[in-house]
Amino acid sequence: MTDPIPIHIAVEDFLSEMVLRVMLKQSGRHFAVGACMGRTGFGYLKKNITGFNKAAKGTPFLILTDLDQAECPPILIQEWLPVPKHDNLLFRIAVREVESWLLAHRKAFAEFLGIRESLVPPRPDELEDPKRVLIELTARSRKGKLREAIIPTPGSTAKIGPDYNGALISFVQNRWKVQEAAKRSPSLNRSFHTINIFQYVYES
Repeated sequence: MTDPIPIHIAVEDFLSEMVLRVMLKQSGRHFAVGACMGRTGFGYLKKNITGFNKAAKGTPFLILTDLDQAECPPILIQEWLPVPKHDNLLFRIAVREVESWLLAHRKAFAEFLGIRESLVPPRPDELEDPKRVLIELTARSRKGKLREAIIPTPGSTAKIGPDYNGALISFVQNRWKVQEAAKRSPSLNRSFHTINIFQYVYES
């Protein structure tokens, strides 16, 4: 067995962290994940991306953020990182949100909610608000515990339910298959390909 490839990750939230961990595991390559940084929204990532780029000279970094309302990934990357990107920095963007990548495994997500697969959008990267679509699909589920976890409590100002991340992390850990999801999400397909072909550049 080859030596593991050391890599640090930085994410917006706990759900994105699990998505990256599963992607690295399902790549079939031997990654050794070190620190996970962030989990406090995109602001921390944007503020520290230049530092991650410098630190990648020693240990590779894998960054995941959502495109949200930005025009396109190249423009976001240029805005966040106006200096040359180190080869050991993997800067990936979910279009438009990481929820798109979950919805992309249509069959598994439909089974998770207990709804018809035809209700799950076939091209999730084209959705303007994947999170809202995911919550609306959950409202169709007969699984009360999932609805309570994922859908915002009536009267609450929260945009997500009280255990939104926990419920979806369980889906990612137990049902989500990256190769299947990548067939319907170009942004996931590009990101998974980047992980699969990554070559660690050692600097003495």
